[in-house]
Amino acid sequence: MSLLLKIKVIPSSGKQELFLDQSNQIKCRLKSAPEKGKANSELIKYLSKITKIPKTEIQLISGKTSRNKTLKIETDLTEKQFCEQFCPCS
Repeated sequence: MSLLLKIKVIPSSGKQELFLDQSNQIKCRLKSAPEKGKANSELIKYLSKITKIPKTEIQLISGKTSRNKTLKIETDLTEKQFCEQFCPCS
């Protein structure tokens, strides 16, 4: 089973953090600059690290050059379960 997750990325933030904003949108702060796919790679690596899901099971579906990304994650978690486990409210 897979989960499609929409995430808004905030590159060049100086830290890594996954959180829900006031409107319940998932956001991720990343250290990397948005150049040559560095932020995309960091996003996948960071999600893999915090979820313990292999990087090969996380795929960028859309938003390669946008801050708004859609990821496909091979997991049995629902979006609600994912947010409860990995996205503290800001």
